[in-house]
Amino acid sequence: RAAHAELRENHPAVVVDGNRLYLYTGRDEAKPGETTYKMNEWRVFSTCDMRNWTDHGVAATVKTFAWAKADAFAADVVKHKGKYYLYAPVKHSTIPGFAIGVGVSSTPTGPFKDARGSALVTNDMTRETPNGWDDIDPAVFIDDDGQAYMYFGNKVLKYVKLKPNMIELDGPIQTVGLFNFEEAPWLHKRDGMYYLSYASGLPEVIAYATGPSPTG
Repeated sequence: RAAHAELRENHPAVVVDGNRLYLYTGRDEAKPGETTYKMNEWRVFSTCDMRNWTDHGVAATVKTFAWAKADAFAADVVKHKGKYYLYAPVKHSTIPGFAIGVGVSSTPTGPFKDARGSALVTNDMTRETPNGWDDIDPAVFIDDDGQAYMYFGNKVLKYVKLKPNMIELDGPIQTVGLFNFEEAPWLHKRDGMYYLSYASGLPEVIAYATGPSPTG
């Protein structure tokens, strides 16, 4: 498998909750010699010292979403008002291409349940590229004012506001012209500046851009 495929589908998400760090990963079940990955679930591990880890098992699977059929790609998890939300790209069973679902749990280790009963984003909602995997790698950022944003995409970076319930879009999906964007966006804020990190080009390198607001 190409190195960039391993990065794209397996990059982890982290939630720091109290004195523990929770790490969410995919699991490639492909056998030696197979040339494509097989991703069916998301797992969660935790630590309080970055040296000793607890394996909490499976947090969610493709079957968590009844409307999905395959491919548990790289997900993100955020905590909001005492609940934990899993934003998960999977192949849709009836709409061609990848979609993003939302799982919810009262604990960081799950199990997560489908919060909507339908996809949050489907491939027919975005027309910027002809491929079926341009709605992957969601990353959710909650600003100091409580507004949540979801960033995602392949080849073209997209973002959209989320409603306070964290499971509905709050307005149209926007696109950003970003130099050599490939995938895996991630936003954080430091000293009033917003930093957008992302995988750039092929073979991929990590790049970042800065801006005065969550939307550039």
